[in-house]
Amino acid sequence: MSLPKKPDFDHDKIRQAVKLLFEAIGEDTNRPGIVETPDRVVSVFEELFEGCKYTNAEIAKYNTVLFDSPSKGIVIEKIEGPGLNGICEHHLLPMFDMTVYVGYIPHGKVIGLSKLSRIAELCAKRPSLQEKIGADIAECVQLATGTKDVAVIITAKHGCIQFRGAKKNVITKTVELRGTFLTDSKCATEFYELVKNL
Repeated sequence: MSLPKKPDFDHDKIRQAVKLLFEAIGEDTNRPGIVETPDRVVSVFEELFEGCKYTNAEIAKYNTVLFDSPSKGIVIEKIEGPGLNGICEHHLLPMFDMTVYVGYIPHGKVIGLSKLSRIAELCAKRPSLQEKIGADIAECVQLATGTKDVAVIITAKHGCIQFRGAKKNVITKTVELRGTFLTDSKCATEFYELVKNL
């Protein structure tokens, strides 16, 4: 089941905001190099912030493809690639080189593996914090699979650290544990060990 088409963002407001930003820093909005930038930003925002158009419940609902399975072991998927990036809500700078590890324990059903990737991508496509992206992914996986036992690890680099302020090459790792992963240290340890070997 594919996500329903939602209305576009307010393109006129985006264009106006970009023009105001250029004016605020003293740029000529009619300069050839940037005269078309507001239109370009409209297209970029439609892609970068696609996740803003959907609630976590909607993301889960439209990415629920389940298969019967007797498995009780941990299922883990490593998700990375050029489509997986976020935007920090504090500075509107990118979170990049992102890798997401999603683990869950099936309770009679397993989810189509491509759906985990799509959930992670949509949750990242919002102005957010890395910790919040992990929590959103975990909630969506819980809703989509019907299991409470979900674990999410995210590693990423942050433009707000690398391009300004500290100007350091830092990798940030966050962990979101739910259900058995949170209450059973052996289960969490098994998840961490499996992730190390992916």
